Amino acid sequence: MQHVDGNALAGDLADLFGVDLTAMIASCAHCGARGPVAGLVVFRTAMGSVGRCAHCDAVLVVVVEHEGRARASLGGLRALEAAPVQ
Repeated sequence: MQHVDGNALAGDLADLFGVDLTAMIASCAHCGARGPVAGLVVFRTAMGSVGRCAHCDAVLVVVVEHEGRARASLGGLRALEAAPVQ
């Protein structure tokens, strides 16, 4: 299955949270790796999207549409923090 980067989650996550989260720093609950949401490895299917850690392949984010509403699980994240201002 072909994968894309975390930027593919931008629209779905913005619909849910009202802001672009792709620049935010995600911390993997499994291995502790940190990096921007845009750096996740994302697999998209008709059922939804799965964002995996680029270091250990753990599932960090799952986004699906159910009954016309987007729903997300962020269970694989230890933390989600604002990117440092440059």
